[in-house]
Amino acid sequence: MSPTEATFPALSATAEAKSDEAKLGILPEWNLGDLYPAPDSPEYAADLKQVEADAAQFSGDFQGRLESLAKEDGAELASAIASFEAIQDTMGRLGAYAMLRYTGNNADPERAKFFGDAQEALTRISMSLLFFSLELNRVDDGVLDAALKSDALAHYAPWLMDLRKERPYQLDDKIEELFHEKSMTGGNAWVRLFDETMAALRFEVDGEELTLEPALNLMVSPDGATRKKGAKAVAATLKENARTFALITNTLAKDKEISDRWRGFEDIADARHLSNRVERDVVDALVDAVTEAHPRLSHRYYALKAKWMGAETMPYWDRNAPLPDSDNALIEWPKAQEIVLDAYGGFAPEMADIAKRFFDDSWIDAPVREGKQTGAFAHPTVPSAHPYVLLNYQGKTRDVMTLAHELGHGVHQVLAADQGLLMAQTPLTLAETASVFGEMLTFRSLLAEAKDTTQRREMLASKVEDMLNTVVRQIAFYSFERKVHTERKNGELTAEKLGEIWMSVQGDSLGPAITFDKDYESFWSYIPHFVHSPFYVYAYAFGDCLVNSLYAVYEDAEAGFAEKYFDMLKAGGSKHHSELLKPFGLNAADPQFWRKGLGMIERMIDELEALEGQ
Repeated sequence: MSPTEATFPALSATAEAKSDEAKLGILPEWNLGDLYPAPDSPEYAADLKQVEADAAQFSGDFQGRLESLAKEDGAELASAIASFEAIQDTMGRLGAYAMLRYTGNNADPERAKFFGDAQEALTRISMSLLFFSLELNRVDDGVLDAALKSDALAHYAPWLMDLRKERPYQLDDKIEELFHEKSMTGGNAWVRLFDETMAALRFEVDGEELTLEPALNLMVSPDGATRKKGAKAVAATLKENARTFALITNTLAKDKEISDRWRGFEDIADARHLSNRVERDVVDALVDAVTEAHPRLSHRYYALKAKWMGAETMPYWDRNAPLPDSDNALIEWPKAQEIVLDAYGGFAPEMADIAKRFFDDSWIDAPVREGKQTGAFAHPTVPSAHPYVLLNYQGKTRDVMTLAHELGHGVHQVLAADQGLLMAQTPLTLAETASVFGEMLTFRSLLAEAKDTTQRREMLASKVEDMLNTVVRQIAFYSFERKVHTERKNGELTAEKLGEIWMSVQGDSLGPAITFDKDYESFWSYIPHFVHSPFYVYAYAFGDCLVNSLYAVYEDAEAGFAEKYFDMLKAGGSKHHSELLKPFGLNAADPQFWRKGLGMIERMIDELEALEGQ
């Protein structure tokens, strides 16, 4: 027994969590005043009133006139689009403010009501604008092509061309209006039910109740008993609420099936592919490449990790456990900031300068709080404002990587803002590029400072696990969703059936070195992406593999890579992925592209195996 163990009694899992929180330093909370001073502020009320009047005026001025406008003068049509964009910017600001307040505390009834009322008001206002995209898509191709000779309208050509891709799935105006208005009491209501239910859940560990984020965090504790307690607590509460989550899942899957059927989408994920501006065969090639690589990647790595943990297999709660000889010191918030900004600055000072504004100007909300949404995100808000980042920072190395990831999104969103609201938002597949690249810069910076073989192995293992979580696990999530949505067409799925599908894809993807018990069957139910954004998850794998290939180009590149990289980010959603990747000599339609990206993970596992004898 070490002197430390003799002197201090063992902490309970919850006491350990509270002790860790105190060591992190003062964590920042975001200042939403850049959007509005308060929910009851005159500014918020004035914008809401004004945008409702502007939307009604816009509808009166332009509904039924777009074809004739396009025939007369492309500049006049461009002026109408600019007015539409300005209205959307104000609506986006109002909606972002309500949403960000709500995610800060889903359990607060006042915030929930304010968010619900804002959604309802903005849905009502947007009904006046719904005609615009529908009518634009009815403008004759020849008429639009002639109008695009106007320089003013040519600016919006990428948005118009993207809008044209929606045309085959567009319904009659009245049906579109019904779908739009019913979303408040349909899909959106079920998403809100999921969020508020999840925020209210408590997970009992050592006689104390935790929210989801701290409970999940116990599963990366250095103590095996604590990891197991965390897993069992999460499983117990999720199982108690399985029927509610099954109902939410069944309802949303049916809601999507109805929409897809009416619109004429052939495949259950085609609507997501369309919104991502990526072809189905490109996604299929990614999924096939990752699935085929399971034995070389996840199966091999987890067998290696089990060996490090002293066994042939390990339970699922040890999958992300620190290695036995890991340095488990917490990383205080100022140090995390320094690590990420130094890594960004080493690539390009401009990148660090933009990221630093998030710290200096209170654009980050980092503490774990009761009622706060789990996970992390970067919200772009609107180009006339700035992005905000939400974290649940708990001082682990993975939390530093999450900070680097979300700041990558934030930098991307700042750079793309000059495109304007209609073209700033990048499709999800490329939206993950800057975030994963930011992670890779941070990882490489830390790896270069590794002091010895033990530290290098620890860092490589951590990065491999993050990449497996991003690539293998997310594609398994995508496979789970595909199976669920396919099965749902034949009738409702019980919680038990959902658990059965979940266990099958987890077993296939993680391999025989990871063991499961029946408790794990309910873990599908806390994944928010299944509820918020069906089939979103493959974007993470797309982004990770893309960045692996992009980083290889960066390592071999001469001067000029950073400039091309910033040009790609500044383009926002104005260019297709093929056009954005062309300057780097990359092509996502080539199956070899995905194998190259996966090869980086494989080489890291090779290096870990080579370190075994050292």
